[in-house]
Amino acid sequence: MSARDIPIVPLTAEVFALFGTVIDKTSVAPRPMNAGKARRYHDLAAVPVAGEASRVVIGHVEAEPYALPLRLSLVERHPLGAQAFVPLSPAPFLVVVCPDEDGRPGTPRAFLTAPGQGVCYGLGIWHGVLTPLDAPQDFLVIDRGGPGSNLEEHVFEEPWTILPPGAA
Repeated sequence: MSARDIPIVPLTAEVFALFGTVIDKTSVAPRPMNAGKARRYHDLAAVPVAGEASRVVIGHVEAEPYALPLRLSLVERHPLGAQAFVPLSPAPFLVVVCPDEDGRPGTPRAFLTAPGQGVCYGLGIWHGVLTPLDAPQDFLVIDRGGPGSNLEEHVFEEPWTILPPGAA
């Protein structure tokens, strides 16, 4: 393993707290609704937005899969709104985040979601692109709409390598 290799670890609320929120219905007790015919898992993540005339929007993304090992050369962040990704299938997906180091991304970390988990990246958190593995996957995306520039991208001078689980 080289100094630029990033191992993938399981996604948990505790290890991801610095970067945002894990969206996981097992974190709250369900509430009955619709005369007991449905269960609601309420308030799984806040999606803060900033800026005049901003609003929370919901979109649907159809994402193509990536292969591992993965060369990570680009990350992005959204300074005016959190961004949540909720998978519409139980398939796990790769989550890559970086701590901020004086306005630039630090060393990336890679997580593999458990079936049904999603994530909500906090305001201004550096993260990789939406990365399903093995097969195409659909997601609901909850993020910010409105005026203002809400995307910053960073290209690493030297790419990082995301290793398959267990390869570290």
